[in-house]
Amino acid sequence: MAIVAWVAIVAAIAVGSMAAGSAYRNDFSLPGTDSQVATDLFREHGSDQAGDSIEIVFRSAAGVESARETIEPMLAEVRPMAGVADVRDPFTDASAVSEDGTIAYATVTLTGRTEDVPRAAVAEIIEVAQRIGTDQLQVEVGGEAARNAEEKPGPTAELAGIVAALVILVLLFGSALAASVPLVTALFAVGGAIGLIALASHIFTIADFTPPILMLVGLGVGVDYALLIFYRYRHELLGGADPAEAGRRALDSAGRTVFFAGCTVIVALLGLVALGLGSLQGIALAVAITVAITMAASLVLLPALLALFGGRLQRHVMRQQARATAKGRTEGNRWRAVAGAVQRRPVPTLLVGLIVLLALSAPALGMRLGFADSGNDPEETTSRRAYDLLTDGFGPGFNGPLIILVKGGAEAGKTVQAELARTPGIAAASPALPSEDGALSTIFVYPTTSPQAEGTVDLVHHLRDDVAPPLEHETGAEVLVGGATAASQDVSATLAARLPLFVAVVVGLSSLLLLLVFRSIWIPVKAAILNLLSISAALGVITLVFQHGWFGAQPGPVEAFIPALIFAIVFGLSMDYEVFLISRIHEEWIQTSDHSHSVREGLASTGKVITAAAAIMIVVFAAFVLSPERMLQQFGLGLAVAILLDALVIRCLIVPAVMQVLGRWAWWLPAPLARKLPAVAIERPATVAD
Repeated sequence: MAIVAWVAIVAAIAVGSMAAGSAYRNDFSLPGTDSQVATDLFREHGSDQAGDSIEIVFRSAAGVESARETIEPMLAEVRPMAGVADVRDPFTDASAVSEDGTIAYATVTLTGRTEDVPRAAVAEIIEVAQRIGTDQLQVEVGGEAARNAEEKPGPTAELAGIVAALVILVLLFGSALAASVPLVTALFAVGGAIGLIALASHIFTIADFTPPILMLVGLGVGVDYALLIFYRYRHELLGGADPAEAGRRALDSAGRTVFFAGCTVIVALLGLVALGLGSLQGIALAVAITVAITMAASLVLLPALLALFGGRLQRHVMRQQARATAKGRTEGNRWRAVAGAVQRRPVPTLLVGLIVLLALSAPALGMRLGFADSGNDPEETTSRRAYDLLTDGFGPGFNGPLIILVKGGAEAGKTVQAELARTPGIAAASPALPSEDGALSTIFVYPTTSPQAEGTVDLVHHLRDDVAPPLEHETGAEVLVGGATAASQDVSATLAARLPLFVAVVVGLSSLLLLLVFRSIWIPVKAAILNLLSISAALGVITLVFQHGWFGAQPGPVEAFIPALIFAIVFGLSMDYEVFLISRIHEEWIQTSDHSHSVREGLASTGKVITAAAAIMIVVFAAFVLSPERMLQQFGLGLAVAILLDALVIRCLIVPAVMQVLGRWAWWLPAPLARKLPAVAIERPATVAD
C-alpha cells in the first residue's frame, strides 16, 4: 500500500509540475547596501540603466568599419525583438570601438533585469547576431543574460553519480536486487522533491540553479539514509530475525539515527533563511524539503520495499553469509585490526590526523568570496569569447563597470565625474548621464583591474570610504556605488559577516542534542571540533583548486553561497556518522564497561557501512565536478572532500584515537547536570553482535 501511495504521489507531483511549469528566478537583492539602494533608485526615477544589457561584440582584422553594411542590418533586426528596450550602435559611439578599430560592441539594453527577461528571447538575439559571423568577422554575445540563455549540456554528472552508486552497492551486497533497493528509494525521493520544488517556485523565490543542487544532495543523502537502514536490516536477518521483525528493528534503531541526522540537516538549512538573502533562502528551503522527502522515503518507502522483497533478500543474505563462513571470514575483523592499530598508538594517530586537517584548512583563511562571471565560463562559450574580446579591446575592467549614482543636480554629477576620472585604479569614467526626471546622474566607472580581482574589491571600498564622503560634503548630493560588480561584493561581504552567528547556533543546537543522547560533556565537544575541521579542510581544498587555479581550474573567487551551503549539509551528514559510530561504542560500553573493547567493536560493526555510505556520496558528489557550472563544481568537490575526510580520517582514525585517550572520561557528565537532563535514546540496543 505504501509503495502504491508513493508512486501515486510522485506521479501526481510530476503531472502537476509539468502542467504548471516552473518559475525559478534569481534574487540577489540585499536591502540596505549601496548597490541595492542604487538599483531601487534607478527603478524609481526611470533611469535607462534599470534594465540589464548584453553586448554584441565584433572583431575583424580588417577593421570593424569594413563590416558596417553587414552589422547595421542585423542590429536593425534586433531592435524590435521581444525583451529589447534599446540598441546602441557602435558606429554612432566612438567609445564602443577599440583604439585599433578591430574590436567593437553594440549594447542591447533589455526591458528588465536578467531574471525577468525570458531566456528564449535572449537566445533568439544570440542566434540573430551570430548568423552574420564569417571567417573575416567574429561575432560573440556577452553579458549575464547571454550566459544564462546559452544551451546547457545534458545531466551527465547526475547519470554518472547514479551509475557509480549502483556499482558500489552491487559490490557491497553482491546482488542487483539488494543494491537497487536503497537507490530506488533515493530516486523516488529525488523525483518527488524536484517536482514539488518546481511547483513551490511559483510561490517562493527559488534560484534557477537549484534543481541540479537538489539532484546532487537528494541522491547522496537519499542513498546514505537508505543504506544505513538497509544495512541494519541485513544485520538483523543475520541475527535470526524474520524479514518483518528485521524491518521493525532496523527502523527502531538505524531509523532513529536517520531521523536525528535528517532533522539536523533541515534545521541547519532553515537557519540559512536567517542570513536574509532571497536566492539563498530559496535554495535552503528547497534543499531542506528535499532532505525531508528523502528522510521520509527512507522511513516509509524503504520498509515497504523491504517487506515486498523480504524473502528474496533474506535468502541472498543467508547464502552470502554461508559462503563467507565457509571461507573462514568474519565480518568486521579488518576494522577491528584498524581500531587495534590506532589504540596501540593513539596520540601519534591523533596528531597526524589533526595535522592533515589543519594543513588542508589553512588555505581557507585566504578565501575570497564572490560570484563567477563570463571570465570563468568554458572557452567554447560565446559569453566567454565575448568577455575575452572586450578585455583585449578595452581593458580588463570593462567587463565589470561600477555604476556610480549621484542623487543630486547635474552640476553635482559633473563634479563627481571629474573627481572619479582622477582617482587611482580607474581607467575611465563616462560622462554623467541624467535620468528621465533629472533627479539622478549615472556615471560608468571602468576599473584598471578585472571584476574578480582583489584590486577591484579594494577600489569599491576606497570609493565608498574615502572618495564618496568628501564629494557628498562638497556637493550636498548622495553618492552611491552600485552595479553588478559592487552588488556581488556586497552579497559576499554580508554572507561572510553573518556566517559566524549561523555556525554558532547550529553547532550549539547539535551539541546540545548530543549531550542529551550520550550524556557526556566531551562527546559533543569532540564532535563539534572535528566536524568543523572537516568542513574547513574542504573549503581549503576548494580555495586551492578554484581560487588559486590548481589542476587547471580557472582562477577566481569561491562562490559566495558555497561555505554556508556546505556547512549546513556536511554538518548534518557528519552528525549522522557521529551518532551511528558513537552509539555503537556507547552500546558496548554500557554492556562491558571496557572502553578499549567498546571502541574496537563499535568501529568493527560500523566501519564497513560508514565507508560504503561515504563512498557512494563521494562518487555522487564528485561526479558534479564534471558539470560545466562553476558553482556545482565547487559544491560537488567540497562535499566529496568533506565526506572523504569525515569517513576515513575522522571516523576511522581520529575518533577511535580520541576515545582511547579519553577512556572512561569520554562518558563523564557532572552529577548535578546528569540529574537534570532527560534521558533520550537514539539507537535501540542491538540483540546480537555485528
